[in-house]
Amino acid sequence: MAFRPLHDRVVVSRTDGEEKTAGGIIIPDSAKEKPMEGKIVSVGPGARDEHGKVQPLDVKKGDRVLFGKWSGTEVKLDGKELLIMKESDIMGIIG
Repeated sequence: MAFRPLHDRVVVSRTDGEEKTAGGIIIPDSAKEKPMEGKIVSVGPGARDEHGKVQPLDVKKGDRVLFGKWSGTEVKLDGKELLIMKESDIMGIIG
């Protein structure tokens, strides 16, 4: 990918949502909620503190993360639907 986020932003690829419920009912695409889990595709260098020093991010490429339902900005890069969000929108690393 030829896109590199700036500062404390990350690019996240959503993981696929559940296809059926625990009871075995298949959920149609129109009724599915967007998943709040994804994989980090790219990370920025980090934010600058008040002294101008770059603080590196806690997440890295390849991490599986949870984020808020309405977090990030949806973009389409290289034919893939991705999210660009600040590191602070990420709730945690699954791992």
